[in-house]
Amino acid sequence: MADDFFIVQGLGGKRTLAGELSVRGSKNAALPALASALLFDGPLILGNVPLIDDVEVMGEMLEELGAEVKRNGNGDLIIQTKKVNEVALPRELAKRMRASVILAGPILARFGEVEFPHPGGCVIGARPIDLFLEGFEKMGAANEEGDFGYRLRAPKGGLHGADIFFRQPTVTGTETLLLAATRARGTTILRNAALEPEIVFLAELLRAGGAQIKGEGTPTIEIIGVEKSLRVPKKTIRIIPDRIEAGSFLILAALAGKDVSITHCEPEHIRMLIESLRTAGVNIEVGKGSLRVCASLKKEKAYKSFSIKTHEYPGFPTDLQAPATVFLTQSNGEALVHETIFDGRLAYTKDLVAMGADIALWDAHRASVKGPTPLRGKELHGPDLRAGLAYLIAAIVARGKSVVYNARLIDRGHERIEERLKKIGVTIERVSN
Repeated sequence: MADDFFIVQGLGGKRTLAGELSVRGSKNAALPALASALLFDGPLILGNVPLIDDVEVMGEMLEELGAEVKRNGNGDLIIQTKKVNEVALPRELAKRMRASVILAGPILARFGEVEFPHPGGCVIGARPIDLFLEGFEKMGAANEEGDFGYRLRAPKGGLHGADIFFRQPTVTGTETLLLAATRARGTTILRNAALEPEIVFLAELLRAGGAQIKGEGTPTIEIIGVEKSLRVPKKTIRIIPDRIEAGSFLILAALAGKDVSITHCEPEHIRMLIESLRTAGVNIEVGKGSLRVCASLKKEKAYKSFSIKTHEYPGFPTDLQAPATVFLTQSNGEALVHETIFDGRLAYTKDLVAMGADIALWDAHRASVKGPTPLRGKELHGPDLRAGLAYLIAAIVARGKSVVYNARLIDRGHERIEERLKKIGVTIERVSN
């Protein structure tokens, strides 16, 4: 699907969409869950795993290592890693996404060594892995770095516990070292750890297999290593809903919805976005596992603008920054968008400007947005997963036809997005070459 693209007929600013958008399982929870299968003594069964490209790539990497990965009749994913004996990640697959580095933790803990290339993923600025390497070294691993990437070796007797302080919170780093510490000798303490719901989910998954973990969801996580493999949980572990997809759908519903319900989500995970949109004037009903947006019966008015400063959870998610900026182009007033986590992540704004947005990019981390400004359809080349979905939202809002290329980037994180959007009234087609 490398050449797939979407053709979208925009609504010209009208709020006509109606129906239900169902949120799939979280990409960012599913990937470390798949990696965790390396620590279990039998087949790990995961439910609500999204049918997305990143999950497929992670599954292929596990299979290259010797694992068996398959879906059963219920759609659950079964991962059996008993026959895994390879410690070098497949280079081409690993370079396709940054989350491949998560596999380093359980492989190093289980086999005492691991080799992996420089991780790939979206082009959104520098994403160093020095925090990972420093953590592994504190647990006793020796690191050899070269053109091939990285080769880590644990000391005789395996990794040992360590007191690790992250200079900046890192979700993937917290997950990777959490996985490694589960099988390390002694106690590991992760300080200034990430607080994201995906971390809490991973800790609960590991604890269901006998891991000794406490403090997840706080800045300090304590892990007492266990010598044996984790036992397979008796129940199927269901992946938590994707909060980024839920938030993106909420923004779309606010901009173009007449009466849209977002189901199978966890509203508490996107509380910051909900409160920001309510401040702007969006009518949001919060239910148990659902959200509903209804347009006002009065003549459609522009929402009030609000400024964004991205921050680690529970702050404003960096992964919702691009969709939220599309919202600001249709809001009344001037707002500052301050991206504090990734440099280069505001590069997409030039395409919104080409669609008619009034955005000034001040530097790699700050942009100002004045609105409301009508958007017009354009040909757009999505630079990364999150901006790609933001382009779809902009295309739906715009007047006229848009073509959104690089559908594969959107497919990395969103299952059959066009089929779900069609159900609420979006005129969208996928074109495959």
